[in-house]
Amino acid sequence: MASLMTLAANAGRMLVVDAPQKSDLILVLAGETEHRPDRGLQLLRQGHGRILVIDVPATASVYGSSEVQLAKKYAQEMLEAASVRICPVAGLSTEDEPHDAERCLSREGGTSVLIVTSEFHTRRALSIFRREISGKPFSVAATYDGTQFGIRWWQHRQWAKTLVDEWLRLLWWDGVGRWAMSCEQA
Repeated sequence: MASLMTLAANAGRMLVVDAPQKSDLILVLAGETEHRPDRGLQLLRQGHGRILVIDVPATASVYGSSEVQLAKKYAQEMLEAASVRICPVAGLSTEDEPHDAERCLSREGGTSVLIVTSEFHTRRALSIFRREISGKPFSVAATYDGTQFGIRWWQHRQWAKTLVDEWLRLLWWDGVGRWAMSCEQA
C-alpha cells in the first residue's frame, strides 16, 4: 500500500522532463500559445539554439484570421524575427506532428533539436519525436502553466484531470502507439 501511495504522489513528477540542452534548433510544439512560444523565445535569447521554429496548426483560425497568419505577425514583431520560423502543421496529434515538423526542421539544417512543450507533455513528446525522427538528438524544455497542471496534482481538480489524461495518452503511446506505428512503417 505504501508503494502505491508513493507512486501516486509522484505521478505528476514522473510526467515532467525539463532538461534543455544547447541545440541547433528550438522547436515549439503546437498548442498552448500563451506559454510555449514565450519559453522558446527565452531559450533562443539564452543561446540554446540559433533558430526558433514554431509549429502552428495549418487549418485553425481565430476570429477570422488563420493561426498561421497570426503567428507570422507575432514573429515579425520580435527583435529576433530573423531567427524565427513558422511551421504549418496539418497533424492534430503529437503522434502526427513530427512528420510535419521534420519538413520544417530539414529546411533549417542543424543536427540537434530542443523541443518546447507543456510540462505534463514533455515525457511523451520527447519519446515520440525520438521514435519518429531518427538521426537527430532531441532534448526537451518544459513550460509551466499553473492553471493546467502541477506535480502536486491532488491539490486542484484541473491538475488531476490533466494528469489522468496525460497518463492515459502516455500509456497508450508506450503500449499501443509505438507498436502500431512500427506495423505501418513495415
